[in-house]
Amino acid sequence: MSLMAERVANLKSPEECVMFEKNVLERGRPDLAVAARKRALALRAETYGASTLPERECLEAVYAYEGVLSARNGKATRDLRTWQLIKRHGIIGAVERAVSRELEATGYPALVELGLEDYALEEVVVRHPDLFSAAAVESSRSRIDAWKTSS
Repeated sequence: MSLMAERVANLKSPEECVMFEKNVLERGRPDLAVAARKRALALRAETYGASTLPERECLEAVYAYEGVLSARNGKATRDLRTWQLIKRHGIIGAVERAVSRELEATGYPALVELGLEDYALEEVVVRHPDLFSAAAVESSRSRIDAWKTSS
């Protein structure tokens, strides 16, 4: 592991990750900025308390989308709809419902721009098809295909 990759792995809080990301962007290292972004998502998911890898990936996707919302709104913005679903139906049940609702077209391109395309909820569903309904998996695959052909 390189020294810089090791520094990213040793970041202890999302706030440290944000500061590191800003610093490496100023030094022309977008690759390390993306790594710091991903580390922040992992730390947030760990703090929430996911008990399985798929749950952690789902939470990371929600946090990634909140980053998109926050950037778009110019202030910290929570995805209240999805958090309400998580509270009512659990993490996996919430994602099942979230990917089944109407698509917000701007989320995925913004994730791509941030180097976080693997953090779309649909990507998580496709990676773990055994946890979701066939309809949710098919819908997710179709959306991903549509996004990739339109970009």
